Amino acid sequence: MFKRYTITFWATLFVGVVCLSLIAVDVWRSLIARDAQVQEIQRLTSNVARAMAQHADDTIKAADTSLADIVERIETDGLGAPALARVHRQMQAQVANLAQLAGLFVYDEGGQWLVNSRAVLGPSLNNADREYFVYHRTHDGRGPHVGEPVISRTSGKWIIPVSRRLNKADGSFGGVVLATLDIDYFSRFYQSFDIGARGAVALISNQGVLMVRRPFDDNRVGTSLRDNPLFQAYSARHGSGSGMFVSPYDDELRFNSYRALEHYPLFVTAALSQEEMLEHWRRDSFTRSIGVIVLAALLGFFGKRLVGQINLRVQAEAELRQARDQLEGANRTLERLAMQDGLTGLANRRQLDVTLGNEFSRAVRHADTLSFVMIDVDYFKQYNDLYGHGAGDDCLRTVSKLIRVLTPKRAGDVVARYGGEEIGILMPNTELAGALAVAERIRQAIEQLQTAHRGSPFGVLTISAGVAAITPRRGEHAAGMLVEAADKALYAAKAGGRNQVVAADGV
Repeated sequence: MFKRYTITFWATLFVGVVCLSLIAVDVWRSLIARDAQVQEIQRLTSNVARAMAQHADDTIKAADTSLADIVERIETDGLGAPALARVHRQMQAQVANLAQLAGLFVYDEGGQWLVNSRAVLGPSLNNADREYFVYHRTHDGRGPHVGEPVISRTSGKWIIPVSRRLNKADGSFGGVVLATLDIDYFSRFYQSFDIGARGAVALISNQGVLMVRRPFDDNRVGTSLRDNPLFQAYSARHGSGSGMFVSPYDDELRFNSYRALEHYPLFVTAALSQEEMLEHWRRDSFTRSIGVIVLAALLGFFGKRLVGQINLRVQAEAELRQARDQLEGANRTLERLAMQDGLTGLANRRQLDVTLGNEFSRAVRHADTLSFVMIDVDYFKQYNDLYGHGAGDDCLRTVSKLIRVLTPKRAGDVVARYGGEEIGILMPNTELAGALAVAERIRQAIEQLQTAHRGSPFGVLTISAGVAAITPRRGEHAAGMLVEAADKALYAAKAGGRNQVVAADGV
């Protein structure tokens, strides 16, 4: 098999394969490097989200532990002055020990301060209108409640309220014990993560309220993210997950990893900018690709020169071989053009006439029946006008191919393009019924193609066919009579509404 190709071919192939291989390997390496970078982004965001979730859970749990202890003391010791003094000292100690605590407070059932962690109690404030107070007044649950972030009335800073219900001896609502978490504490912790210049991290409630975000913006704390695709993805899973999301704040496309807190109705998300994280990969890939392309171009250039030198050595032989091939090709082309239709690949009119004459003579000698089918594509001019001549040519090729498949492959059977969109089928030793069956089978098959034809009342491509059969006798019949009879039957099929097969009356 190798002897069929010249050394010039193999040299060209070798140079081409080497150049393409260099480029293909570079592309493959770039894709592998990108996948590795994306996986690194996923690992990094997942680890940051895990650390943030653990930190938030531990932070809130420490505050909640203080609340539970205060509730137990008050419900056991009561609200007398000595008891409140002990609670006051305990609160101060807890705030001093826990950096996340901005303050601890106890409110009675009317929302008035009873005691707090401040060194100087100051004037009593009423917080009955706060969301957390309303929540505990209307809910019997004794568990912790993480409220929406608010601006503290004592410090003027953003805080996250964590609270528990205080009950009277009879179980009725007796007030609220509150711990306020300093949002700056979370912000400082989030600043410790290396998330790039365009990364973002956030703490969000299960109701879609933004608690804390880096980059920090006062105007965004407490805003709703319920319509955000990130929140919707989290709501669907309520666990951990990841995905690509566009930020509603800066329209930055980021890869987000999110994780729910273990004990509280919050979740965290860590996001890295895809554009920023892949910047190094793009720069490295671009530089390397330029080098590979230059190398491939040099190899191609010198390879071409080498192939040219080799080609010069065999040029004389190649020219002789080319001349011979061209002559043989011209002869084959002339032979094919003489007997074959160039558009459809069917026999042409000349071959049909030659075969018809031969088969007619044979039928006369043996008293055999000779059948002929004339087929015409319905509304073909409208098809050309609507879809163009290129589509019309494709249509003729499709129809011709199907007719050739459905026509018997016996010796003497000929399928020929008679002219324009007309196709003739010559079938020796075939009765009229058999020819009608073949024509009807072809008509049905073409209609079942369901080729759209808006210019036809049928809505799809169809054909009409005329069928004639003759048992010729010498001196009485001529070959042209068979074709003429089939043609008349075809016109009768057209006149009768098309998309049908009509048999000739008699020849």
